Amino acid sequence: MQKTEAKAAIEIGAETKVKAEAEAGARIEAQIAAAISRELGVSRPQVESVVRLLDEGNTIPFLARYRKEQTGGLDEEVLRAIEQRVEYLRNLGDRRAEVIRLIDEQGALTPEIARALEAASTLQRVEDIYRPFRPKRRTRASMAREPGLEPLAAWLMSQPAAGDPLQQAAGFADPDKGVDTADQALAGARDIVAEIVADDPEVRAFVRQWTTRNGMIVSEAVDPAARTPYEQYYKYSEPVARIRPHRVLAINRGEREKAIRVKIEAPAEQALEYLQRWLARGGGARPAGSAGVTAAGRADAGPAASPADSELALAAADAYARLLAPAVERDVRNALTEQADAQAIRVFGANMKSLLLTPPIRGRVVMGVDPAYRTGCKIAVVDATGKLLEVAVVYPTPPQRRVEEAERALLAMIDRHGVDLIAIGNGTASREAEAFIAGLIPKSARSQCLAYAIVSEAGASVYSASVTAREEFPELDVSERSAVSIARRLQDPLAELVKIEPKAIGVGQYQHDVAEKELASALSGVVESAVNCVGVDLNTASAALLSYVAGLSKAVSSNIVKKRDADGPFADRTALRAVPRLGPKTFEQCAGFLRVPNSPNPLDNTPIHPESYPIAQR
Repeated sequence: MQKTEAKAAIEIGAETKVKAEAEAGARIEAQIAAAISRELGVSRPQVESVVRLLDEGNTIPFLARYRKEQTGGLDEEVLRAIEQRVEYLRNLGDRRAEVIRLIDEQGALTPEIARALEAASTLQRVEDIYRPFRPKRRTRASMAREPGLEPLAAWLMSQPAAGDPLQQAAGFADPDKGVDTADQALAGARDIVAEIVADDPEVRAFVRQWTTRNGMIVSEAVDPAARTPYEQYYKYSEPVARIRPHRVLAINRGEREKAIRVKIEAPAEQALEYLQRWLARGGGARPAGSAGVTAAGRADAGPAASPADSELALAAADAYARLLAPAVERDVRNALTEQADAQAIRVFGANMKSLLLTPPIRGRVVMGVDPAYRTGCKIAVVDATGKLLEVAVVYPTPPQRRVEEAERALLAMIDRHGVDLIAIGNGTASREAEAFIAGLIPKSARSQCLAYAIVSEAGASVYSASVTAREEFPELDVSERSAVSIARRLQDPLAELVKIEPKAIGVGQYQHDVAEKELASALSGVVESAVNCVGVDLNTASAALLSYVAGLSKAVSSNIVKKRDADGPFADRTALRAVPRLGPKTFEQCAGFLRVPNSPNPLDNTPIHPESYPIAQR
């Protein structure tokens, strides 16, 4: 009987714990929704609906197009912003809980610290609060604590009304503990005070804000006589608050390449005054507002003078120069870099989307020309569907200048395949190749219907050496694959460019300097948005293109292509359900973005989702 009652009690306790955790989780999610609603100016019910749909595994393109009634018609940009903020705020909540646990394990968690952590709205603020409790390497302050100098530091910070600091310190001098004199004891106590000052979250926040508002970013040449691309930054300064993102990235690169030295200079007087006032009011122990800092940065009147003030002033100066200023300089430069990265990624994304959505030229046979000097121009002809027909190499450019031979070869290929357009890559020897093609066209029997265009070949070399290219054209060499890519880019830029790693396309500023993970994530979203905006022909799309369709992973995209190759073209959208690993949820997400032009059901070639077919038919 007792065992049964004990078991029941355990079960009740477990249920209570689960219920409490669920209620806490719901409360946190409600707080997150409220915060995002305020930040983005979107109603809270909309935010809650979007978060719920995302948690159910729905994709952004699917929500933007097929769940407008549940999201309130929010566009992709707002939906992605909500997704990013939800991820950040959940990470913030997890880190906050972890910090509370770590401080509590040290027996140092107070209601004030808990409230400060609950109020923290950024990861940086949480880390600032945790800093005094974080396990540290051996520091000057920790070495001063070992011989027992902490009480002396506490005495100094207590702002004693009387007493000589040197006489007070004499009682802590102990050669056996490595403290030979009273001066050494005072120096150790000042080290402890300096670390307390530098670790305080309010102090760090003030100095960081002060430096951001009033600091100057200054650069100078490592070698003034050296000629580098960074000469404009050899003797340069600009306010931190006004520096443009592209200049931040340029300065960072110059520093990384050891062409310039960079630092942030900020007026220290008012920062030091703040630190001294902070110490004078008890090291932040008094309630905020009892002795604060005005908007101009000057502290109001604090307690009366103390004999410890001179020692505290030395400790404050040391805290600023040795601990705070270098750390805050890193923080400020990291913040500048993050902002510059975000701006560069936005520019890259906008340029990338414009390029991907360049109108295609369908139904034309295209000759691709990858120009070069010594190795000759690589030629590839593709039919109206992008299928490779023929490749060749000709040498009309210097140093060979075998113009007549090249003309005969290309004129024969143009006649043989009925070429309509010639796509010339814009890389090395592009001008010479263009002059050659311009002189060739009038000599062709198809001159009345033949034209040429210059095509960006950015990323073509990356594609030609990729696994995707090797799988598509195992029999071709790298340069011949580039010519195929150039030809196809004129036919369908979207379908061809998705095969290339986005950052290799080179339509952004400093794309090799920005945070790689953030850039890849943002550009992947841009490509996904472009692909799903246009839609994809299920029976002609490559696995690379299909992998950007909402809900389709690379593995499922590969399975679609394999099934298509094995069983022939898909007859309609419902045939997708037979693809391995393509379940009901995946079908729901992707079906509306896949087109089947020859399906018996004409709706299969429209953006109308299969779930809405009955409505459309009625």
